[in-house]
Amino acid sequence: MNETIFFLSLGCDKNLSDSEHMLGILRDLGYGFTDEESEADIAVVNTCCFIGDAKEESISEILRLSEYKKSGKLRVLLAAGCLSERYASELLKELPEVDGALGISSWDRIGEAVAEALRGGKPQLYEDKSRLPKSGKRILTTGGHYAYLKIAEGCSKFCSYCVIPYVRGPYRSVPIGELLTEAKTLAESGVKELILVAQETTLYGTDLYGKKSLPELLRKLSGIEGIEWIRLLYCYPEEVDEELLTAMKELPKVLHYLDIPVQHCSDRILHRMNRRTTKAEFLERIRLMREILPDITLRTTLITGFPGEKDADFRECCEFIREVRFQRLGVFCYSKEENTPAAKMPDQVRKSMKESRRDRLMQIQQEIAFSEAEAMIGKTLPVMVEGRLQDERTVYAGRSPMDAPDVDGLVFFESEYDLLTGTIVSVNITASSGYDLIGELAE
Repeated sequence: MNETIFFLSLGCDKNLSDSEHMLGILRDLGYGFTDEESEADIAVVNTCCFIGDAKEESISEILRLSEYKKSGKLRVLLAAGCLSERYASELLKELPEVDGALGISSWDRIGEAVAEALRGGKPQLYEDKSRLPKSGKRILTTGGHYAYLKIAEGCSKFCSYCVIPYVRGPYRSVPIGELLTEAKTLAESGVKELILVAQETTLYGTDLYGKKSLPELLRKLSGIEGIEWIRLLYCYPEEVDEELLTAMKELPKVLHYLDIPVQHCSDRILHRMNRRTTKAEFLERIRLMREILPDITLRTTLITGFPGEKDADFRECCEFIREVRFQRLGVFCYSKEENTPAAKMPDQVRKSMKESRRDRLMQIQQEIAFSEAEAMIGKTLPVMVEGRLQDERTVYAGRSPMDAPDVDGLVFFESEYDLLTGTIVSVNITASSGYDLIGELAE
């Protein structure tokens, strides 16, 4: 088989996990791959549509790649993922440049889609949203030393601003046995850090086993030889309980790091968002986290400019982040998504107000983050090597347990001898630079 494929994965790390499985399927079918768009016979875009900007990016990339049908070798252009699922009935009509589409529950049929499109067909492969695609094949695109392990699909929370339950279907956990098999395969391929992801990791197992089973999963993953770090992302704060925190404390491989998207702190706005918690409950849960794990790193996200957000609600958010002092925090402007309850709400906030509030929150957080980074001076941290800096023979960048890939800071240090990516070394922190740390190898 001589056809080569250019693959583009957009959006979140959960999408990336699906993309890596699709790449593995295509490799085993004999297709080749290229990073040169102009040299590809086939292009696949795994799309995102979580917010308006992501939807626009997906459409823009599809249209950009379609130009290679005129100027390059491109014969087939396929769309997969969230945009494809959300607009299943309209996609091929509105974007005739696309030669076929797969829904979120049919990515394991990517080989079938490519073959049909090459024959001149227009495949539209969609499965019921309750289905969980399966594939033991995977090509890592993260460098090989860390990997995202998607432990569940979909969401049943129905926050009023979010399209995910409508696009990706109800919450459904991947059985523990399948996850252990995948994790062992990843470890055998050289993966040192497993990053557990889902729309919500904390509810893992409730649909399959009738109870929260994340602590049990963590214990079993911790027994896999070769895995050094296990990191948790997308933990709804109200679902983080003492059992989970105790497991994190007892299991040395599980990093004291939690990503807990609170989205807002005003009880009035939280109610409008259909979040099932209050500010007081947030504060109590965060107190518990820091009581059981005093060295925990907390990351969160906030949405600003939600419909009906008033100056008082915004000021409350400012005070909240000053009080809690999250080490890591991101802010998104509210995106009005069609067919969600929030899109129909009155008192939509104008764009300029959303952006100014976002910028102010990030300014406050920057001061906190820089201060937290400075407080690390004098400490010794384990650091996973990410690689050597370009044009710098002895300077390396790495990540500490406080740093998830792509969203957090880095640790820079020098080494006179070569270090392999994925190696964990001890670094004495000697300085900070914004969000990043600077240090030297410990003796």
